[in-house]
Amino acid sequence: MRVQLLVTKTDFSLPNLEKEFGDLGIRYEITYLENHPELIRAHNIRHSPNILVDDKLVFRHQPSEQELREFFARWQEPH
Repeated sequence: MRVQLLVTKTDFSLPNLEKEFGDLGIRYEITYLENHPELIRAHNIRHSPNILVDDKLVFRHQPSEQELREFFARWQEPH
């Protein structure tokens, strides 16, 4: 599973997101939108933060730790 935090370089929510992902034990990478205009176009991004999982946009806002916990519990269930 590839998790990307799509943020701007000035996004004040990044430290909180990193803590939440760390608390949940979910590996992630940080992708700065300023360096990837193709992601902005591909996903019609208008603000930060956004979260991609396996190249699918799953959050267009800063989710709570509970939202993340519930999402990743569902995502890891066998389909």
